[in-house]
Amino acid sequence: MGPGGAGMRVSGHRMGWGQMFCGDSHHSVDSKNRVFLPKRFQQDLPLDDDGNRVAILTRGLDGCLFLFPELGLEKALERLDTEAFAELSDRRSQRAFFKYTTRVTLDSSGRFLLPEKFCRLGGIDGDVVMAGVRDRIEIWSPARWDALEDENEQAFEDFAAALTRSKPGGAA
Repeated sequence: MGPGGAGMRVSGHRMGWGQMFCGDSHHSVDSKNRVFLPKRFQQDLPLDDDGNRVAILTRGLDGCLFLFPELGLEKALERLDTEAFAELSDRRSQRAFFKYTTRVTLDSSGRFLLPEKFCRLGGIDGDVVMAGVRDRIEIWSPARWDALEDENEQAFEDFAAALTRSKPGGAA
């Protein structure tokens, strides 16, 4: 689907505690590895000194890529152990993570470059699915996204059941 993001279902929302990204949409990656970021996601990204929207692209989990606002990534990293040089395994983990971390700038059309090594890592070839997941945007190959969606259906049913169970004392 094109830059209009046909198929998008939910808009991003601003909460008192910061950004909240939600909803998903499909987008084409052009021949130069540029991809359009939906407007609902763009609005929560900061501007650089030249007035361009910027974000941090990182290696994600489960086979996707993460796109964070700079402050969002900083907050996520705060949850990690703050002892940067404590253990060899910590240093190795940091190297593996930051090797696949780069700042991206949106052009005037709302596109950003997906570097080739990120495309290989994410199995991206031609199209992507972008999914807002609270503090980040996940970027998936359509095949990986579809497989994950199949797995997630039962997880959602379990989540919904947990939400609707009555709590001790009779509260729902």
